[in-house]
Amino acid sequence: MPVHALNRTTFGDPKNAGKLMSLEEAHALLNEWVPNERLRLHMKQVAAVMKAWALEKENADETTALKWELAGLLHDADWEKYPDDHCRIIIEELERRQIDPDIIRCIASHGPRYFGVEPVSTMDKMIYAFDELSGFVHAAALIRPTKYEGMDVKSVLKKLKTPSFASQVSRDDIADAISRIDYSLEEIIDFIILHQQEVV
Repeated sequence: MPVHALNRTTFGDPKNAGKLMSLEEAHALLNEWVPNERLRLHMKQVAAVMKAWALEKENADETTALKWELAGLLHDADWEKYPDDHCRIIIEELERRQIDPDIIRCIASHGPRYFGVEPVSTMDKMIYAFDELSGFVHAAALIRPTKYEGMDVKSVLKKLKTPSFASQVSRDDIADAISRIDYSLEEIIDFIILHQQEVV
């Protein structure tokens, strides 16, 4: 049984398709709900990588890219204040705000082992792939004297094979997420290094 099972597979109202919040609104929600700067940084990094992927790999228009970005930005918004109800609270908040159901479902599926919601769309699958790896890559960068500068995929892979390093990051979740997409672990790590290093 998933730890934070949501016990449902449909989210939001189809009538709200295309209804997005602005980035200003999303950041205001983060500032209100997430005092922890490191956690906010994680969500901003996942958002940046999601947006970049939508634009570069999915040939998304600006509106679709914003959907990907918002999902990344808000996926852990309730983690700090409501750890026992993680995901459920932010989902209910976005449903209350009548936000596009694709965004809500994407957030619900970013940890299938925890929430019991399987990633279906490409956006769902990519947030699952990026979430743990983004945090892991950042942890690996922080211990380097030059941080992201000169960082390569090989060094990240070596750290991944060291169970004691960033031990809270689930290697099983990473492997499962990568198995669901048509890209290699190396390609995803490379993309993350490239696109999240400028996020502050």
